[in-house]
Amino acid sequence: MIPRREAKSVQTLGAFLNEYITKRVDVSPDTRRIWRQTAGKLTDFLGVDRQLGSITKGEATEWRLSLVAKGNADATVRKYSGFAKQFFKHAVERELIPKNPFSSLVSSPVGNEERQFFVTRGMIQKVLDAAPDATWRLIIALSRYGGLRVPSEIRRLRWTDVNWELKRLHVTSPKTKRYAGHGSRMIPLFPQLMPYLEACWEEAELGAEYIFPQYASRPTWNPRTRMTRIVKQAGLIPWERIFHNMRSSRETELQDEFPAKAVCQWLGNSQQVALKHYSQVTDEHWERATRTSAAESGAVALQNAVQHVHAANCTDSQDQPVTSCDTSGSADSCEPVRITTTSIAEVHGNRTHQPHAFRTAQRF
Repeated sequence: MIPRREAKSVQTLGAFLNEYITKRVDVSPDTRRIWRQTAGKLTDFLGVDRQLGSITKGEATEWRLSLVAKGNADATVRKYSGFAKQFFKHAVERELIPKNPFSSLVSSPVGNEERQFFVTRGMIQKVLDAAPDATWRLIIALSRYGGLRVPSEIRRLRWTDVNWELKRLHVTSPKTKRYAGHGSRMIPLFPQLMPYLEACWEEAELGAEYIFPQYASRPTWNPRTRMTRIVKQAGLIPWERIFHNMRSSRETELQDEFPAKAVCQWLGNSQQVALKHYSQVTDEHWERATRTSAAESGAVALQNAVQHVHAANCTDSQDQPVTSCDTSGSADSCEPVRITTTSIAEVHGNRTHQPHAFRTAQRF
């Protein structure tokens, strides 16, 4: 006799979410922390002891609407919805439920330009001057001038990660390590970053392993509160997403100077992510777009003058005579000659081609 297949045990929502998050050892502690926040919001709304198979698509939609009603930002709601879809997709793959009730929720991340803020070099210098010690000055510099994620990418930086000879820094990225080939990256030791790194090196204890030993063993360390206080001490109003916008400002700055591929490799994101979440349009971009150099102004003026002469001559029935004098002789040597439009300049579209005889006197 073929043994009858045993029915799968019914799992409750709370038990399933806890098991899933606990077993995902491939993600960073920060990711698991955010997942637990999402799990808490699900169990608060649906119930810890709710059976997985009894949750409907309608309830999933109502859960999302409850997040909106509580005043969560659109990006936050999308993030929680994406995690919920991920949890229940796993339940479907384990055949605990036949369908994912959260599958139709809108969850794709979008950039929020309203929360973007460009931190200028002048502003960050004030913040650096207000920092309490070399450690905090380096944390600030690594975020604004190194483009590192804070705190995840700086917490466990080692002195062996610093290549002083090649001027490079090895950065381990907990956020992207689950993607093949993206667990770490190298960044240049930018000139703006070097003084603060050297100052910390001078103060480091002999044989020190970590650059920030006081934070290396604190996985829940959150520097946002202290950073906000430092910004206020600098006489500035703290901007939203305080570390993210410092990293965003650096990415925007570097994109103006280096190829996009190099910048994304240094900062550890894709060009698509960079354009959606990091790149900003600054006041300097607007000023540069409308700025005209003196040379450009002179060239435009010359072209307009030549085109004006060309247009005027085209309206005459014949070329107009002008007087040409031989300055080495008498006044009687002056005689009328004809200078045609073509002899002054040839204009083709937006380009002006002048004969050599007229070019020598027109230098700017």
